[in-house]
Amino acid sequence: MTETSYGARDGSSILLGIGRGPLDKDDAAESRRDQDFEAPQARTMGAGTTGLASVEVEHRDKLAMMRDGTLGSIHSWELVTAVDGPGTRMTVFMAGCPLRCLYCHNPDTFKMKDGEAVTSEVLLNKIRRYRGVFKATGGGLTISGGEVLMQPRFAATILKGAHDMGIHTCIDTSGYLGANCTDEMLDTIDLVLLDVKSGDPETYKKTTGRDLQPTIDFGDRLAARGIEVWARFVLVPGLTDDFDNVEKVADIVSRWPDNVSRVEVLPFHQMGRDKWDALGYAYELEETQPPSPELVERVREQFRSRGFTVK
Repeated sequence: MTETSYGARDGSSILLGIGRGPLDKDDAAESRRDQDFEAPQARTMGAGTTGLASVEVEHRDKLAMMRDGTLGSIHSWELVTAVDGPGTRMTVFMAGCPLRCLYCHNPDTFKMKDGEAVTSEVLLNKIRRYRGVFKATGGGLTISGGEVLMQPRFAATILKGAHDMGIHTCIDTSGYLGANCTDEMLDTIDLVLLDVKSGDPETYKKTTGRDLQPTIDFGDRLAARGIEVWARFVLVPGLTDDFDNVEKVADIVSRWPDNVSRVEVLPFHQMGRDKWDALGYAYELEETQPPSPELVERVREQFRSRGFTVK
């Protein structure tokens, strides 16, 4: 969630089902209740791996399976529309992230050990069940997190499997671990949701605890390969909203004019605050309010002025 999922989305985003397979009669009734809300308000990220059989593996075997890409640590999954790429998508949230974004609303994905062990076979079988939905809606698979590139071999296995099934594939990433993404993996990725969290290196470090340059380097690789990118920027009052910082984000995204098809400005929200408290993590944005409509529009206009389609 990189965010994918770090900020609230604009537009119609209907949650179809969380951690479930095809809807039976009871599920359909529950789904209708879910649709009374718009994502990400309905996206709790707490539904876990229901419908994905986890496995008990000895530690040594677990490490070997993770190294060969047949076992991953999964936080949760969901079926959702108009949030994590085009159409209806199965979004798989991986456990583990090297960043510590101050505004992250899914801090329960920070540690890989907190996920459930799921085999590539189980996950690919689940993905296969939704091929008809993906075809009908122009959707597909999105792998998010946490950070998908914390588990590059497992991600590569899943992406190749989905790609071989003719399913549209997408990763949602900060790009910080872009060096973990091989050229072979890039061959199986149709779209990247690239979170450019700040344009100023010092603000980036304050926001995430990490360095900005790897994101730029990964974006340059994607541009060289012609892989479509939706650039994402989380707007946090008092943290990332400075005019010059936004201009520097726009400068970065302008490096990739041919493959960035849209820029998404994601307004900060407080929906993850309770998770920080429950996990015992210090939350520094307790008093931060969501950005005003006027501020959101100012930032969107900064990107529009560079010629980008902005959502």
